[in-house]
Amino acid sequence: MTTMYAALLRGINVGGSRKLPMADLRTLMEELGHARVRTYLQSGQAVFGADRGDEESLAAELARAIEERFGFAVDAIVRDHAYLRAVAEACPFPVAELEPRQLHVTYFSGPVTAERFAHIDPAAHLPEEFRLGDRVLYLYAPDGLGRSRLADALSRPRRTDTVIGTSRNWNTVTKLVELTEPA
Repeated sequence: MTTMYAALLRGINVGGSRKLPMADLRTLMEELGHARVRTYLQSGQAVFGADRGDEESLAAELARAIEERFGFAVDAIVRDHAYLRAVAEACPFPVAELEPRQLHVTYFSGPVTAERFAHIDPAAHLPEEFRLGDRVLYLYAPDGLGRSRLADALSRPRRTDTVIGTSRNWNTVTKLVELTEPA
């Protein structure tokens, strides 16, 4: 049975470096044997159907293929439709009352705990807020991500980190749910 997935690539086509044309990404994914391959925007989202593998093995296969073909390493996170829908439905912020630019989701490659963010004083960043979910972090940034001091604090890498994350705005979050809807 074919399962629909979204591949989230971190740090491509940003600032003129690590260029990865979406047409080339689609071709590569089709060569890997995936069906119904589509890309969304230029910032590293692809949806596809696969009847083999799991999220971790599909992400590793894609990252390896990108490095072999394009010559640079890319972090990839793959999540299935059910997970993407659950993330959207579990949003702890009032989605209907917010502008999409105010809400972001960071998808992580593995589980994260509150301990990872213990160094951040939530009160110091109000009215910005964040909440953790299942391998995700929800960020409410009323002035947008570009002006968010909390987003900056949340994204600082920790030396002991082995979990990677990549963020998407709410429009992309909901579009990926739509695009991975089973046929």
